[in-house]
Amino acid sequence: MIDIGGRGIRYLQWLSGFAGFTVAMLFSGTALSAPATPGPNDAIYMYRGADRDQQLLEQARKEGTLTLYTSLSTNESVPLTAAFEKKYGIKVSLWRTTSDKVVQRAVSEGQAGRHVADVMETNGPEVEMMARERLLSEFYSPYLADFPPSAIGPNRLWVSDRQEFFVVVFNTNKFKRADMPATYEGFLDPKWQGQLSIESTDAEWMATIIKTMGNDKGMKFFQSLAAMHPEMRMGHVLLAQMVATGDAPVALTGYNANAESLKMRGAPVDWVPVQPVIGRPEAIGIAKDAPHPHAALLFADFVLSPEGQKMFADMGRVPTNPKVKTPLNNFPYVMTEAATVLDESAKWEKMWNTLFFTK
Repeated sequence: MIDIGGRGIRYLQWLSGFAGFTVAMLFSGTALSAPATPGPNDAIYMYRGADRDQQLLEQARKEGTLTLYTSLSTNESVPLTAAFEKKYGIKVSLWRTTSDKVVQRAVSEGQAGRHVADVMETNGPEVEMMARERLLSEFYSPYLADFPPSAIGPNRLWVSDRQEFFVVVFNTNKFKRADMPATYEGFLDPKWQGQLSIESTDAEWMATIIKTMGNDKGMKFFQSLAAMHPEMRMGHVLLAQMVATGDAPVALTGYNANAESLKMRGAPVDWVPVQPVIGRPEAIGIAKDAPHPHAALLFADFVLSPEGQKMFADMGRVPTNPKVKTPLNNFPYVMTEAATVLDESAKWEKMWNTLFFTK
């Protein structure tokens, strides 16, 4: 067995060192989410007066800058922040890294009483981690009315601004769309032996499929899939690239945004939404103690606006606002839940390791 890590396990490790939380709470099933404690910027974040937009812009321009922590790739985060800067004349200090490092830095700074970040934008479960550490505040945006209720995080402390979908990605030199089964059970056919790859940290995909299928049916499927010994690949971007080169002919847990990006550049890659399609929320939250609260809220408005959501769509990302149309989510899907990824992490990752990493 190899150690593949995991968001929930890392969160468990971090919590064990923080006052006010215990390891036992995570395993007991006790909900760690709690309403945000009152923050110094609450009146700004929740203001709904008729002059809201005017006041927000004026005060944001006085602040002149904001700091964004994000895991959004530089190919997308740089154009997004540049568009905001051009529109409003407000500088964005961009710190881009992996989602786990966003959490580590934000939590460390919060514990030290250092207030640097204004906005956090990364995977939904990671934003929920920061919410649980009481680093975020609820905020109002007029654009929230366009978003489905499922896009709003627990206690309204974050909003899903974009989505990732686990789809089947395949090399078009080796297979055609017509070759792909309609459901995951179709890949249990012996003809797929030696053709399949899975990203090595996707326990949440397995967990949500099992919950969707039902425990007995879902467990039987994954036991049969594990018996086919699919190749385990580290990293969704690398997995998509290996599909393009033919080294991983079929990826069962590719991100459609990654596949679409390669496809647009002429790579021999295509993807299909094999059912059940599992989605992961990506989210935006505003720091409770943001040093530039007006600019932070204005940036959140921009990202959640039709303009910001369309930018995601144009860059090959999947915007959460259903009014911004994209073929990248035009299929039935089930979204993962923060509780599955965080609170139940130990259970699902143990099962994942047992199935796929124990020979």
